[in-house]
Amino acid sequence: MKVLVAGASGAIGRQLVPALSAAGHEVVGLARSTSATATLAVDALDRDALVAAVRGVAPDVIVNILTAIPARLDPRRMPVDFALTNRLRTEGTRNLLDAAAQVGVRRIIAQGVAFAYEPGDGPADEETPLWTRPPAPFASSLAALRELEAMTTRAGGTVLRLGHLYGPGTMFAADGSFVADVRARKVPIAGAGASVFSFVHVADVATAVVAALSHDAYGVLNVVDDDPVPIRDWLPEMAEVLGAPRPRRLPLALVRLAAGGWGAAYLGGLRGADNTRAHHVLGWRPRPRSWRADIARELAARP
Repeated sequence: MKVLVAGASGAIGRQLVPALSAAGHEVVGLARSTSATATLAVDALDRDALVAAVRGVAPDVIVNILTAIPARLDPRRMPVDFALTNRLRTEGTRNLLDAAAQVGVRRIIAQGVAFAYEPGDGPADEETPLWTRPPAPFASSLAALRELEAMTTRAGGTVLRLGHLYGPGTMFAADGSFVADVRARKVPIAGAGASVFSFVHVADVATAVVAALSHDAYGVLNVVDDDPVPIRDWLPEMAEVLGAPRPRRLPLALVRLAAGGWGAAYLGGLRGADNTRAHHVLGWRPRPRSWRADIARELAARP
């Protein structure tokens, strides 16, 4: 199949484009500027230019991984830091779907997130509602994600809700911003450290997309590893691998004062996700079943 990857220059795109090619697909990478994995430079917010580009490629499938997330995030500035990504998830997705309808694209696969579920006990499956009362700094991002999912599923597409990305080009990479903060002992265990993370390596996201192209999978699917883990467990383990000081423990109320509502939720209130549906529908399993098995290999290299 001919596959157009929108957002091909990012951390996922750099894994996905070669994975699709290795699986025998003809791949065209699109991004705001050209790179090793994006040969087509188009602003996804320029509807006319994007429609013309899609028409020129005439793909069978469009993979929408459009984002513009800064390398370093400020939890108090989430609406500002995510403003462009939110537009790409709404206006950019709308433009892609308009172009797809005009060209007769058969499949749409889009990137969502698997860490916006309503807080509760146990890993969330795809029937679990998304946050009904998200922290105020996250509200605009969640609204954009809801719109992306609604538009994509109405078009008969597939949304892969991704866990916390790690691997090259992510904030959890050896040279990533989060890892730098762990080295500097800037990331505390907030309260009971109950925030549960479901990680996924960017290479495993690529294999999930490849699997989705081989199956009639529609709707939403969690793409995460098999081992949801509380931050109180994985953060000290990360610090130990890095040779960094052990994380401090701080009251959740103090973290909320310092980092705002999203910072407190991120460190103290996230819910993990369940990947059973992706396993059964796509026949997909993450390469490392647990993020724990990969931590040393990913973080051993120094930036």
